[in-house]
Amino acid sequence: MAEWCRGDKGRIGRSVHISYLISRPQSASTILVAIPQEIKDSLRKFRFARRSAGHAAIVIKINKAKLVMEEVEQFDNISVEELAEELPENSPRYVVLSYELIHKDGRKSFPLVLINWSPSSSETGMLTLHASALLNFQNTADVSKVIEVRDGPEALTTDEINAKLLGQ
Repeated sequence: MAEWCRGDKGRIGRSVHISYLISRPQSASTILVAIPQEIKDSLRKFRFARRSAGHAAIVIKINKAKLVMEEVEQFDNISVEELAEELPENSPRYVVLSYELIHKDGRKSFPLVLINWSPSSSETGMLTLHASALLNFQNTADVSKVIEVRDGPEALTTDEINAKLLGQ
């Protein structure tokens, strides 16, 4: 995975392929925050639930003392703006959102979106812990689209999510 190469200043050194570092699964020794089986089961049930209208969300937090993730609440048929008001203004959360997306041609789909709720007013240590566990949670939830929200409820709107999902 590593090879010898000449650097920008003429020095010879080792180069590591970035794709290997990015795609390499995390080893058990690097995972700081545990995801209990109950959370995995809730995420699986949420993922495969049948929905025909509206948005649904599951909110997960990190228990800093125990270094485990905990389910805070599940919402069915909630608007994005109502969800934003339910989230704390000074504590990070992971929100898996089943979003009712209406495409320009009238089709309706329900993509899963991970909202990384990390308000700038949160404690720095908690933000760091939250950021370190994001990739592991994203892989566990099996969600490919991540939307970062740092500016509180006014940054989490239907228009913002539509823009991100529809590429506007």
